[in-house]
Amino acid sequence: MSDRFDLVVIGSGPGGYVSAIRAAQLGQKVAIVERERLGGICLNWGCIPTKALLRSAEIKHYLDTAASYGLSVEKAGFDLAKVTERSRKVAGQLNSGVKGLMKKNGITVLEGEATLTAATRVKVGDRTLEAGNVIVATGARARELPHLKADGERVWTYRHAMVPPAMPSDLLVIGSGAIGVEFASFYSDMGARVTIVEMQDRILPVEDAEISAFMEKALSKQGMTIRKGASVEKLAVDADGVTATISGEAARFSHVIVAIGIAPNTEGLGLEALGVKTERGHIQTDEWGRTSVPGLWAIGDVTGPPWLAHKASHEGVVAAEKIAGEAHAHPMDKSNIPGCTYSRPQVASVGLTEEGAKAAGHSVKVGRFPFIGNGKAIALGEPEGLVKTVFDAKTGELLGAHLVGAEVTEMIQGYVIARQCEATEAELMATIFPHPTISEAMHESVLAAYGRAIHI
Repeated sequence: MSDRFDLVVIGSGPGGYVSAIRAAQLGQKVAIVERERLGGICLNWGCIPTKALLRSAEIKHYLDTAASYGLSVEKAGFDLAKVTERSRKVAGQLNSGVKGLMKKNGITVLEGEATLTAATRVKVGDRTLEAGNVIVATGARARELPHLKADGERVWTYRHAMVPPAMPSDLLVIGSGAIGVEFASFYSDMGARVTIVEMQDRILPVEDAEISAFMEKALSKQGMTIRKGASVEKLAVDADGVTATISGEAARFSHVIVAIGIAPNTEGLGLEALGVKTERGHIQTDEWGRTSVPGLWAIGDVTGPPWLAHKASHEGVVAAEKIAGEAHAHPMDKSNIPGCTYSRPQVASVGLTEEGAKAAGHSVKVGRFPFIGNGKAIALGEPEGLVKTVFDAKTGELLGAHLVGAEVTEMIQGYVIARQCEATEAELMATIFPHPTISEAMHESVLAAYGRAIHI
């Protein structure tokens, strides 16, 4: 049985389903293939359910610190199963939402494994889909090392950590990227003693060094143990816990989360037979999402870093518009992709770090403004934070912005828009920020870069 479509999308994560919708909006006849659940890892096992867990931990933290707000609350208890259940319900609700969007936009949904028998021919079970173009949006999965295999009981990947069989008492988190730090934050706020091990010389190593140092201090203050420049060489699991050998020293933990990155889902697609170029397993593409094989496109985590849902979604729109011949299609600019870590405190950034800007040959002006100088942050009881801005000293271009503190994942978009619109320090300094808001710290950081900060 053969069906003809203008576009077939393999994978229904935030890259796949968004590209399918945009293509349908542009008049394309679209089919999407999914082997598990619509919405992919992000919606079902990543971005969304982890934020639901973190929200529960945040509320528990506020209850635990209620006295500082003049409130009397009994010690906050929790039911881990119900916390997990709420997270799964949130994911389920959004999964149903994606199903509705597929129906609304007239997109054919097929369940099963997809195999490319040609660049524009996809086999799903006993059906063969012929297409004008195919987009591969198969995402990625947790990466494991041979001696750190997850068992779901004592040693977890992020998927296990979202549906824990028990509450850890002593938790080892291997890796301090966004995933590792978010789970460390969640379990710490829920009462676990947490140790983070990072091979590099600082946590959140892709962030600005100053922000990394700020986060290390904040997490240590919360009671976490952070070991940098260290590696986990061995895990010995028994009925009562895990013995980890960390840089030659043995330590005991109840559970372990392995958060050392992700691996692309390219196996079984038939890419090798088609001669698709890859690098370390990731599909190579141009700025539009085109692979080395005409008619075959790829977007999202399967194409490499940054491994972010919003990057995948934007790539999906770019590819769909290019395929449809949209006159206003624009290529992806990775320098304007924001990064967010939803821990306590939060971290958000866009553009070049201070070190990166200098390494690229820029003469820079750097502004900093601490939350302790912001009235709204103090009123909220959230004075722990920092906004850092990096400008080109000659042109005034905003090269990068780096934030740590409450709600900064919501605030970073202001700087993203500024970079997208090519605003300089002049426009940012002339912008009126509402008072009282934490976002005023963003304005003050810009002013500080040019010696004009008012409140510090």
